[in-house]
Amino acid sequence: MSFLYQSTLTTQQKSRSTDPPPPVFQRLPHEIYDCILRHLTVFHKEPSSMSCETCHLRDLYALALVDRAWDRAVRPRLYSKVHIVGNDWPIHTKKFKMKSGVRLKLLRRTLRERRALAQHVREIKVPRLQADGEPIEAKTLDVVASVVMACPNLEKLIGFYPVYGHEFDRLTYALSTRPNVREHVWIIGENPSITERSLKQLPPGLMDYEQTGSFLHYHDRWRSLSTLFLCSQNHGVLERDVFVQSLHRLPSLQHLCISNFDVDDFDDVTLQSLPPLQSLRLQDLEGVTFWGLSEFSRTRSAKGIRQLALVNLDITYLSAISNILLHLTSLQRFTLVQESSPEVAAGDLVFQPVIASQQLHYMHWDISVPGSANKNLASSIRAGGFPSLRTLRTPSDHDGQLQMLCRPRAQVVLPSDKYSKAYRASSESSTSDTARTLFTARKLAQQRIEDARSTVKFKVVIEEDGIVQEVFDIQGFVGTIGSRISYYLDSDVPGSDNALIDFPDLISGAKEVTPRDGCTGMWNASHHTGKKWWNHTERCRYHPVDLHRFF
Repeated sequence: MSFLYQSTLTTQQKSRSTDPPPPVFQRLPHEIYDCILRHLTVFHKEPSSMSCETCHLRDLYALALVDRAWDRAVRPRLYSKVHIVGNDWPIHTKKFKMKSGVRLKLLRRTLRERRALAQHVREIKVPRLQADGEPIEAKTLDVVASVVMACPNLEKLIGFYPVYGHEFDRLTYALSTRPNVREHVWIIGENPSITERSLKQLPPGLMDYEQTGSFLHYHDRWRSLSTLFLCSQNHGVLERDVFVQSLHRLPSLQHLCISNFDVDDFDDVTLQSLPPLQSLRLQDLEGVTFWGLSEFSRTRSAKGIRQLALVNLDITYLSAISNILLHLTSLQRFTLVQESSPEVAAGDLVFQPVIASQQLHYMHWDISVPGSANKNLASSIRAGGFPSLRTLRTPSDHDGQLQMLCRPRAQVVLPSDKYSKAYRASSESSTSDTARTLFTARKLAQQRIEDARSTVKFKVVIEEDGIVQEVFDIQGFVGTIGSRISYYLDSDVPGSDNALIDFPDLISGAKEVTPRDGCTGMWNASHHTGKKWWNHTERCRYHPVDLHRFF
């Protein structure tokens, strides 16, 4: 019996040893899958890539079909960020007998039928179905709202920012029910009843009880919202009390942008009532004055601000900027853009540095009209007022004073400048360069470098036994040797002639509606399966706009 048992055991061991090993991908840790998928995403989405979102999703789908291990790794990435870009495939519109929105409705059906997939969705990019300036149809809002309602863990709705005119719409209500929303953009539009009421009475009181209550109620569930944009369009009204109450209903709010509101809606008093923030952008606000900014810098709410952008506020006196930089001890990035030059008030004593910040490491300083502001900033840097400053962007460095304080550069212009609209305009016009564009700034900075390079800065003479052996001419340059400040003249938005990102860069969908030189999958034309596999409808190479670029 023992012999039979041993022979049987030996036979089982041999049979087990001859079994094929499991596939290698089933034995890999999930970190390896994540690494592969990250590299695939970079390949498809880097700025220099010829691919697009459609090609990226197609490759993810192909990987999910390999086996269950790949499916488990791909599924969260396939559905965590759902970006639907460009026009629908004509065959789909014909098959489903719809003019537009085919992929959006198919996504809605999938998320409703498979709730486990809907749990993964954190971000949705909705396709632009109308040109800039055209109103969004109510049925489009309803479809998008139904998709939002199918995603219980949604955090972001990007690329789709309808105007809110203080009237009920399903999309706004759907977003208000998502407790995990992290960012939201309010574009407040005109309301007929408010406009009619404004002809008979002065604010406050233009918004009725229902309009006020509805807007405030939308913020009740956004306990995780950290980024909020409030922009008025066509004289949209949002009264002071509504501003204050809505902002204080957001316990996680850290980044705030307020733009284009009337003096009756947002003024110095409203500014003092802002909650504690880390980033703040104030733009085109008639009610905000230099006095209000100085007082705000002394409040407890302003102490934690790390990024501050003041755009087109027409600050009159340099003392307001000095107080801001002095009291905001956590400030690391500062942006100032306006037409007029802030000056030192008559009778004020001037000590160097005029303005200073010990911890500021990035500054965007753009004063269009020449004045003493650039000179005062240059003297402050020279006096050691900004020991931590590492990056300085000055599109309106009229006489190069600020460029002289930065690290020397051999070349400032970019190879892509020859394709910019500003380059074509300068070629057709003989007028002087006065427009505030980065192309103009780079052109003037490069001209200063070329002028300095044409002169001899100093000579190096090599002597031996009193006899001159060689003489080297060191050409001139613009800048300061040993400076730790970089002279930076790149745009927030790649390819733009404007230095600072603005709301049109966020809400415009012209490239998506009418793509030029978009992706059709042609970059993968060598694939052996042929055109039917890689070809798709031409769609733009979409790159999401990060809202944090505004600060």
